[in-house]
Amino acid sequence: MSAGRGKRAARVRGARVAALVSLPVLPLAWFVGLQEQPPWMPGAYLGYLLVVIVVPGTMFWRRLTGGTGWFTTDVVLGTAFGLAVEALFYPIGMVFSMPFAALLMPALAFGMYRALPRRKLPERPTPWWATAGVMVAVGVVAAWFVRVGSQLIPLTGPSALRPNSDAPHSLALAAELTHHFPPRVPYADGKWVTSHWAAYDHIASSHWITSIPLDVLTYRMVPFGLLLLTVLGAAAVGMQLTGRAVAAPIAAGLTVVAGDLAAWPWTVSNRLFTDTPFALGQLTNPTQAFSTVLLLPLIAVTTLLLRRKPGQTRAQLFGLFVAAGVLIAALALTKATTLPVYAAGLASAWIYLTVRAGRLNLRALVLGVGVAAAYALTFFLVLGGAQSGVMFDPGATFEYMADQMGGGSAVAVIAAVVAIGWLMPAVGALLIRRRLPRDPMPVFLVFGFLAALTASSLLYDDGQAQLFFVRTGFIYGVLLATWGLGSLERRQYYVAAIALLIGAAAIYWGRYRSPDSCTSAECFAQPLAVALVIAVLGIGVFGLVLRGSRRTWAVIAVAVLLGMTVSSTAVSLREFAKPSLTEYASIAPGGIEAARFIRRNSGSGDLIATNLHCHRARASHCLTGSYWIAGYAERRVLVQGWAYKTRVDDAYPHGVQSSYWDEETLRLNDEAFTKPTRDVLETLRNRYGVQWLLLDERVSAPPKNLDRLTELRFQYGTVRVYQVYARPPANPFPSPTPTTSPSQTPGFPTGSPTQTPSPGQTLPAGNTTTQSFTPSLPPPTFPTGTLPTQITTTPGFPSP
Repeated sequence: MSAGRGKRAARVRGARVAALVSLPVLPLAWFVGLQEQPPWMPGAYLGYLLVVIVVPGTMFWRRLTGGTGWFTTDVVLGTAFGLAVEALFYPIGMVFSMPFAALLMPALAFGMYRALPRRKLPERPTPWWATAGVMVAVGVVAAWFVRVGSQLIPLTGPSALRPNSDAPHSLALAAELTHHFPPRVPYADGKWVTSHWAAYDHIASSHWITSIPLDVLTYRMVPFGLLLLTVLGAAAVGMQLTGRAVAAPIAAGLTVVAGDLAAWPWTVSNRLFTDTPFALGQLTNPTQAFSTVLLLPLIAVTTLLLRRKPGQTRAQLFGLFVAAGVLIAALALTKATTLPVYAAGLASAWIYLTVRAGRLNLRALVLGVGVAAAYALTFFLVLGGAQSGVMFDPGATFEYMADQMGGGSAVAVIAAVVAIGWLMPAVGALLIRRRLPRDPMPVFLVFGFLAALTASSLLYDDGQAQLFFVRTGFIYGVLLATWGLGSLERRQYYVAAIALLIGAAAIYWGRYRSPDSCTSAECFAQPLAVALVIAVLGIGVFGLVLRGSRRTWAVIAVAVLLGMTVSSTAVSLREFAKPSLTEYASIAPGGIEAARFIRRNSGSGDLIATNLHCHRARASHCLTGSYWIAGYAERRVLVQGWAYKTRVDDAYPHGVQSSYWDEETLRLNDEAFTKPTRDVLETLRNRYGVQWLLLDERVSAPPKNLDRLTELRFQYGTVRVYQVYARPPANPFPSPTPTTSPSQTPGFPTGSPTQTPSPGQTLPAGNTTTQSFTPSLPPPTFPTGTLPTQITTTPGFPSP
C-alpha cells in the first residue's frame, strides 16, 4: 500500500517538475516575439498584465464562477475575464478624468475575495504533457510572430510610410480613447464614433500605466498578446468541454495550424480568406482579436450554466450570471459580429433543452435576454442608432470574390469551394461523445458555427465587413474539432495522427496542383477535386489496412477531413514575410515626426487642420481614407479623412470618393492652405479651436503669406507645422508671449520652447522667433538632406 502511494507521489512530483519546466516557455516566447523592441517595453507590458489583469481577473473568475476544476484553465479564462472588466472600468474612469482606473482592479479583487464567503474549489492537476503540448503551440506562435506577424506592419524605416488604411485607423481610434471619452471621430472632428471601441480601452489603459508608445502597443504587443491568449483560451475551453486534459494541446495545435479553410494560391492574397487569428485582417483589427479572446470565457460560463452542475446554490448561480453579464457587456462594446453568432448558438441550445426537458429553460432564456438588452443598449446609446452598411444580399460575397479574381463566370464553383472549406471543421462533431446526458454544448457550437457561415454568405458590405462572421466562427470550428478528437480512446490517437497527416498531404497536393491565378471554373474546382480524391483514397486504403470497427472508420474519415483544414502557418515560418504595403507613401515623408512634434508641444484638447485628405497625395481618384495624423499626434484633426463609412477601394465613379458632410468646414480648412487670410485663421481658431496647421507639400506648396500669419514651428521632409495664435492686439509692439492652448493637460505648453534647434532643421526666413525642434523626451536625430528617410516611429513617453 505504501509502495503504491510512493509511486503516485513520485509521479505527482515528476508532473510538477515537468510543468514548471514548461511554463517558462510562455514568458520566453513573449520576449522572443517582441525582440525588436527595447526590453523594458515587453517587460512593462508583461508586468501590467500580471498585476492589473491576470491576478485580479483570476480572482474575479474563480469567486464568481466557482472555477472549472483546473487551476491553469482558470488562470487563462480569468485573464480574459480581467480584460473584459478592464474594458468596462476604463471608460468609467475617463468620465471622471481617471485614466488609471484599471489600477483599482487589484484592490477590488482583493476586497471581493475577502468579503465573499470562502469555499474550497475542486482542483485537478493538469498533466505535464498537456502543459508541454500547449507550450509547443506557444513557441510556434512566437516564431510565427517574429518572422511573419511583426513584419506585416512596419514601425520603422521608409516602409512605415506605406501602410494600408486599416492600421492608421486603429491607431487613430486608440489615440482618441487615450485622451477623450466619449470618443469622437478623431480624423474628422465633430461626430461621435459610431463603431465599437472597447478593444481600444485596453490599449489606452496600458499606454497610460506603462508609457509604452501607442503604435508599439497597437501594432505589436497587443496583437501578439491576444494571439497567445486565443491559443491558451481555446486550450482551456477545450479542456472544460471535454473534461479531458488531452483536449488542451489539440485545441492549441488546431488554433495555430488550422483555419485558412480554402487557402488556394489564387486566394491567399485576397482579403476574403483571412479567417484565422494568424492573418493580416486580425492584426490590423484589434476589435476582432479582442472579441475572440472575450468569447472564449463566455462560452465557458455558458457551459457552466447550461450543464446544471448538481448542488449549485442560488448565490453560485448569481455569480455565474454576473460573470456572463460582464462578458456580454464587454463583447457588445467590442464587435458587432460576435454576439449574433453567440445568440444563434444560445437560441438553438435553449430550444434543445426546452424540448428535451418538456419545460422552459430559464437559464438560457435569461442569457438570451441579456444578449438582446446589451446589443440594443449598445446600438442606441453607444452607437447612436447609426445605420450599418451591411445589407442582405445572398451570394454577393462570392460574386465580389469572383470579380476580384477575374472569374466572374465561375461564381457557383467558387462558392462551392469556399463553402466546403468553411464547413470542414464541423465534421469533428461526428466524433463527440458527451460526458453528460442532454449536454446542449454540441448543439450550441454546431449552430453557432453554421450561423457564422450563413451570415457571411447572405450578407454583404462594401468593405467586406460580413467576413468577420466567419472569423468569429473560426473558434467554434476549432472547438468542435477539438471535442471530436478529444473524445477518442488512447489507442485511437495513433490512428487519428496518421489520418491527420493523410488529410494534410491531400490538401497540400491540391494546393500544389493549383495555379497562382484562375479565371475558369475548371481551374477553381480542380485543386479541391484533387485533394478530395486523395483524401478518399487515403481513407479507403488506411481503413482496409486496419480492418477496424465502424468507430475506427469514422475516426479515420473525420481525422482526414480535419487534416485538410491545415493552413500555411507552419510553411510561412520558412522566411520572413513581406509587408502588405501600398506602392506609394500614404504617410508624408517627415509626417510621423511632425505629428509627434505636435503631440509633445500641445495639450490633449488641441486641434489640427491639414491640407491632406487623400490616402494618396494628388491621386486622380481620391480615397478619403487618411487617418495617420490623428494616430501619431494623438490629437484630433478638423478634417483629414472621412472614408470610414464608405468604400475602401478605388471603384467609385468620381474623382473624390465621397463628399464631406460639412462643406463649409472643409472650405475654411482648405482656404487656410491655399488662400490664407487673417479672418480665415481667426475663424478656424475661434469657431473650431484649431491651434495647429500641418501642411504636406506634396498636396500644395505653402502660401507665401502663411509664415507671416502663423509661426512655422517644424519642418521636415515634405511636412511643415505651423502654430496659430490669436489675433495680436492693436499695440504695434505686442508681447512676444503667445496665447497658451486651452488644453487641460499639464506639463506640455503650447507656447514656444526656447531651446535651440537641432541639426538639420530649416528655420523660416523673416522675423520669426527662434523655436525649438528638440523634443523634451527623448530627442530624435533628424538627418540632413532634402528628403530624409523615416528614422524612427517609436515615440518617447506619452504626454499626460
